[in-house]
Amino acid sequence: MFADQASDQTIDLSRAPLLTHLLELRRRLLYCLGLFALIFVVCYFLSDSIYAFLLQPLKEVFDGDENRHMIYTGLHEAFLTYLKLSFFSALFFSLPVILIQIFKFIAPGLYQNESRSIRVLFSLTPVLFVAGSALAFYVVFPLAWRFFLGFESTSFETGIAIQLEARVTEYLDLVIRLILAFGLSFELPVVLFLLAKIGVVSAAGLAANRRYAIVIAYAVAAILTPPDFISQMALGTPILLLYEISIIVIRLSEKSSGFLNPDKGLACKYKVK
Repeated sequence: MFADQASDQTIDLSRAPLLTHLLELRRRLLYCLGLFALIFVVCYFLSDSIYAFLLQPLKEVFDGDENRHMIYTGLHEAFLTYLKLSFFSALFFSLPVILIQIFKFIAPGLYQNESRSIRVLFSLTPVLFVAGSALAFYVVFPLAWRFFLGFESTSFETGIAIQLEARVTEYLDLVIRLILAFGLSFELPVVLFLLAKIGVVSAAGLAANRRYAIVIAYAVAAILTPPDFISQMALGTPILLLYEISIIVIRLSEKSSGFLNPDKGLACKYKVK
């Protein structure tokens, strides 16, 4: 009987840390969800201003032509477009806070040097995403929009004038897709550095497979961007530059910190004895 009671106590004690972690995870998820909902509501009321900001590259290409306009062909299309815009904007602005909450949740299980490395990576994640998004918005959009508008023609050239009348939802879908494509592609150094930390890749291996990386980078750029040479080059080339930067950073990490040593790090801390 006493053995059964001792066994039950052992099971209860083993469950206690798990329940504590689950409660902590639920608390942080609810916090992130509440913040996201709040930002979503704010962005919905500011959706006109946000959409006007996203229209700036197209307005500059139109060069002040007041006859230009955008259309929607369904009664619910504009409403759904604003909902989608609010969701995307809320996710964009709440991402840093979500990353902070993830870091605070996993930080107690890390060594000090691991915590420092993860903190740096989590800090770089929104910075790199914004950098990629800014490249798309301020460089790629004006060039791509001018390229596409180059296919317009007057009635003297084709008999019937061919002019762009863009739908609001199609424009927003294209803008979001390009921003996400550039922003997520700029996360390549973070992904490769994390893979190097757990021993999946190494600087020597990445350097040896550089020719495959070139093919994959431009293939991904061709899939994610519109079918124009400008957008594909504007995405594929920075991916390759970030790939080379990742190789340099990983090589320096291998030489200096010894973090990739299998006898050290997170795996050792939770090793079963």
